[in-house]
Amino acid sequence: MTKTNPLLIVILALGVFGIITTEMGIIGVLPQVAQKFHITTSAAGILVSIFALVVALSGPFITLLSSGINRKFILLISVLMFAVSNVVYIFTMSFNVMVVFRIIPALAHSAFFSVALVVAASLVSPEKSSQAVTKVFTGITAGFAFGVPLTSYLAERISVEVAFMFGAIISFIAFFGILIWLPSMPVKEKMTYGQQLNVLRKPDLWLNIATVIFLFAAMFSVYSYFAEYLRQVTQVNGSWISIMLFVFGLVMILGNFIFGAFVQKNIALTTTLFPLILLCIYMMLYFLGIHFIPMFVLIFLWGIVHAGGLIIGQSWLVIESQSAPEFGNSLFITFANLGITIGTTIGGWFLLQWDVRQLVWSGIGFTVLAFLLIIIRIKVYGKPVAQKLNLHP
Repeated sequence: MTKTNPLLIVILALGVFGIITTEMGIIGVLPQVAQKFHITTSAAGILVSIFALVVALSGPFITLLSSGINRKFILLISVLMFAVSNVVYIFTMSFNVMVVFRIIPALAHSAFFSVALVVAASLVSPEKSSQAVTKVFTGITAGFAFGVPLTSYLAERISVEVAFMFGAIISFIAFFGILIWLPSMPVKEKMTYGQQLNVLRKPDLWLNIATVIFLFAAMFSVYSYFAEYLRQVTQVNGSWISIMLFVFGLVMILGNFIFGAFVQKNIALTTTLFPLILLCIYMMLYFLGIHFIPMFVLIFLWGIVHAGGLIIGQSWLVIESQSAPEFGNSLFITFANLGITIGTTIGGWFLLQWDVRQLVWSGIGFTVLAFLLIIIRIKVYGKPVAQKLNLHP
């Protein structure tokens, strides 16, 4: 095979990092955005939910439509959309314009991830393909561990505009790296739309999809307002919020490996126990979140479990769509983001109706629903086994 620049894997991971930083970094700066546009934090929460909703609605369609397009072109256009959107966030004085430029990059989200996975595997020899995919997807964890807290820190210490500038710079670096080093990659073999859509005929897949929706709603109905919860309930300042976001993201790396190993060993048991563990985390958050030291300790546990939700959600859905893995990944991205949309919206409603501390109950409600669906799926269709399942760490 033709020798390729080893930095390409890093560039793809950087592209993923930039996308996650743009997508999730907004969570850490919602208070500052609300202040800038003179709106409530719950109203600013639409910047989280609208992004996720667009990804949810467009993901599979964009993936299908782009499946025959040169992969280099898809990657370039996708990452450029994120770079330009961050530039718009810096200069706009209109909240509506900002909403529009949350929608535009969201359209490219699924296509970038699906193509980046395929490209990473194709850049190396077959025996090293899983390692290449793993390295690219470390951009997800790095986004949570460093991108989100650094965005929050820059907004608090300097300005929200500088925070968005950070996201723009990362995406532009990824853009030029792909432009310069990645060769043209036209699609030579393409699955038909019918072959890819055929996986949707499986009824157990739809139960797994519903589970993923409720799992992500459970996680993000609370996590989306992480900064506001720390500010009002734990009563810490912006610097501590940034530190806690950093700790949360950093321990997600550990959570990736822990839950990744558990899923490979016993996916059914791990998935069944996960909602119960998340339920315990939320109960501790409700009763201990008002105290600084217990809350700081709890963030370590919460971050590990949050990472577990990402892995479990992907494996629980993709295991039923292995005949069309790229389309299956797009389904995961789609319905995970639908869950984020629902969770963020319901979480925002809780903020309007009650005080911030009661936000936890929205997460608890979705957690119980996810647990019930997992039990139903196992009782009706039996326990799935993670055979040849391509999990990212």
